[in-house]
Amino acid sequence: VDNVTICAGESYEWNNKTYTTSTTETITLQDANGGDYNATLNLTVLPEVPATIVEKTVCAGEEFVWDANNQTYTESVIDTITLQNAAGCDSVVILHLTVLPAVPELVEFATICYGEEYFWNNENYNSTGVYSLTLTDVNGCDSVVTLNLTVLPDVVELPAENMTICKGASFEWHGEIYTESNTYTHTV
Repeated sequence: VDNVTICAGESYEWNNKTYTTSTTETITLQDANGGDYNATLNLTVLPEVPATIVEKTVCAGEEFVWDANNQTYTESVIDTITLQNAAGCDSVVILHLTVLPAVPELVEFATICYGEEYFWNNENYNSTGVYSLTLTDVNGCDSVVTLNLTVLPDVVELPAENMTICKGASFEWHGEIYTESNTYTHTV
C-alpha cells in the first residue's frame, strides 16, 4: 500500500499513470516469479489554500515592515509572497498596503494689539511668534497646525505737528476744535 499526500496543483505518477486528484486505486501486478499480487495507491490531494490578504494602513512618512518577508515599505503597494504552510504546500499571502497622503500643514495668521491676547487651541498667546502643534487627524495621523502671531507695538508716536493761529481764531485737528495755546495729543 502506497499512502501518498500531495498539494493541490501537483501531480503524482504511479504505475505509468499520472494522478492529480485524490483517489484509491488497486491494481494487480506480477512478481518476478510470475505470481500475482495487489498494489494499492491511497492518494490524498490536499485542498488548495486560499490566498491570505493582509490589509495595512500607515500614515505618510511612516514605514511598514512586513514580518512575512522582512521588507520595509514607505509607499502604497500590493505585494505577493508564497510561503509553505504546515503541510508543506504553497500558501500565497498578499499585502495591500495603503499609505495615507500627507495632510498639508495648516498655517493661521493673526494680528492683535499690544495688551490683547489671542485664544488658539485652548491657549492664550500675547507675544509675537510662530507656534506649532502636532494634532491627530481623523485617520490617526499627525497633522501640524501653526499660528503665526503678530502683536502690534504699544504706541507709535508720530512727529509733533506745530500749528500757529491768531488770537480768536480756531483750529480743527482730528475732529476737535482748538482755540487756546497748549499741547494736545490724539490716540488713533
